[in-house]
Amino acid sequence: MAHKAGFVSIIGYPNVGKSTLMNALVGERLSIITPKAQTTRHRIMGILSGEDFQIIYSDTPGIIKPHYLLHRSMMSAVMASLSDADEILLVTEIDTPFENEQILEQLRDSSTPLIVVINKVDLSSETIVKQSIEKWKIQFPTADIIPVSALHLFNLGNLLDLIIEKLPEAPGYYPKDELSDRSVRFFVSEMIREKIFMLFGEEVPYSCEVIVDTFKEEDNLDRIEATIYVSRESQKAILLGKQGKSIKKLGMEARKEIETFLDKHIFLGLTIKVEKNWRENERLLKRFGYITNNEE
Repeated sequence: MAHKAGFVSIIGYPNVGKSTLMNALVGERLSIITPKAQTTRHRIMGILSGEDFQIIYSDTPGIIKPHYLLHRSMMSAVMASLSDADEILLVTEIDTPFENEQILEQLRDSSTPLIVVINKVDLSSETIVKQSIEKWKIQFPTADIIPVSALHLFNLGNLLDLIIEKLPEAPGYYPKDELSDRSVRFFVSEMIREKIFMLFGEEVPYSCEVIVDTFKEEDNLDRIEATIYVSRESQKAILLGKQGKSIKKLGMEARKEIETFLDKHIFLGLTIKVEKNWRENERLLKRFGYITNNEE
């Protein structure tokens, strides 16, 4: 049997479950997940290898109207994933009409195979799901439309079969044991950022960025130092909390998550630094990995 391999772009609005879907398809927790919108900021690749196939999924930021240079860079990642995809998964849900006309037009004009994935169907009746499928058939007559529940793993086997069926014949692009193109440092920083989303409200999580400054592997303990960047002194005060209680709780929660991920004890040191308007700062956005030389 011929070997198949290809890049599969996963796009959609925030909070439709794109990251949950990719994690379920890969079988590993690669993208962070929170109940808040716009959690995913980077394009994260998840690699699934079988005996005769390799799928490289791209979980992209949720499609939004850009308000900052950060947002524009995030949307550049979405468009880049569409341009180099062998397949596109447009993830939606019953009550979320897709109204980004630029992307809809690009999908209509593209010859790349399109699969519309209607997620969270466990929350709707069978009749409503069928109505939604018919609406999408009108939008994209040649696309495959498939209802799933990523959270409950419903119909993911059929979705996977469909994805493999549409892959081009090609050798694998990555070694079979690789799960992502991202570094351990990246996943550690994302786990810390996930805990910020879970523990803090209002604008604080959206104003934070996390960078791992040092990662020293030792026999019995890994020593990790990370910096949390915020936009204002008031946000730093919230993260610190009274007598440092909030930052201590954040460190404890993040340390547990990272230790599970690394299967090893760690020391985690967290520092908070104020960088005003970092979301509009090209130099910092380059350092944080949002802007590459290709986007200049």
